[in-house]
Amino acid sequence: MSLTVKNLSVSKDFYETLRFIVFGGAIERNYLIMKQADTLIGFFRGMFEYNILTFNPGWNSSAENVDPFEDIRELQAQPKHKGIDIDVQEVAPDSSGRGHFIFNDPDGNLIMLDQHR
Repeated sequence: MSLTVKNLSVSKDFYETLRFIVFGGAIERNYLIMKQADTLIGFFRGMFEYNILTFNPGWNSSAENVDPFEDIRELQAQPKHKGIDIDVQEVAPDSSGRGHFIFNDPDGNLIMLDQHR
């Protein structure tokens, strides 16, 4: 889950009371990734307008590589073949490596698949 926040320090303090720990990012870079058990939440200031449900193919919940995994371009093709419009941002089908695509669910919630490898 990627949450847009107004104040990273306030969010950090709040989620630390819920036993989350800083797992990645930095306040000076305008984002933090916090973890509690297998739950990850990204906190982003000024990067997104809305909260986003985020999936990272090729990684587990500890940001460790998982093999094998489906490439982001293969994953993007699946909803398109079922008539789902990738209506926010697509990854170039002829690219390789890192990439992401974003689309809306039927209620307008954003879903992002973001491959970091």
